[in-house]
Amino acid sequence: MLEGVDVTHEISSVQRQVGRKVFGPGEARVVTISRTYDAPLEDLWDACTNPERIPRWFLPVSGELRLGGRFELQGNASGTIERCDPPRGFLATWEFGGEVSWIELRLTPVAEERTRFELDHIAHVDDERWAEFGPGAVGVGWDMGLLGLSLHLATGASVDPAESMAWLASDEGRRYVTLSSAAWGEANAASGEPEEAARAAAERTTAAYTGA
Repeated sequence: MLEGVDVTHEISSVQRQVGRKVFGPGEARVVTISRTYDAPLEDLWDACTNPERIPRWFLPVSGELRLGGRFELQGNASGTIERCDPPRGFLATWEFGGEVSWIELRLTPVAEERTRFELDHIAHVDDERWAEFGPGAVGVGWDMGLLGLSLHLATGASVDPAESMAWLASDEGRRYVTLSSAAWGEANAASGEPEEAARAAAERTTAAYTGA
């Protein structure tokens, strides 16, 4: 299903923003990714919260997808659902590698059959680690998730994990990651990060994902 993906279109269909806000014990970095899909609100909510559909575009999930419930994404993060407002959004912890951050999803209808997906990844990140990779450390992964969601919503089919890995190793997959990293570097610079530092962090992110 990934063959023939219009990489330039997919990258340009996503909006990326980097900022800060007071969250919990102090100021946190906020990485925001958004895209408008040709899907009604209820269908997009179902795709993002139904444990039978999430693996079709993202990762297999287990646990209790309800307020206060614990979830685990296979081979990735786990967390607790701290707030839930169906079908408009939720807030959950994102626990990975011994660290805790948060994800906040907001869904907003913009027309009868179109809905805007907006996700914040909120983290208390030290400046040294941010300087190394910047927002692309999580942003590239979310870009790939939104690509999978785009393909699933357009076709109803599942994105095969093995096919996804093979595609990411292809020339087009590496181009997708490179463009994603660069776009997050631009968003980082737009937030006030020195342009040279933002570009260098984006290049290190590209290398980390592609092995280049």
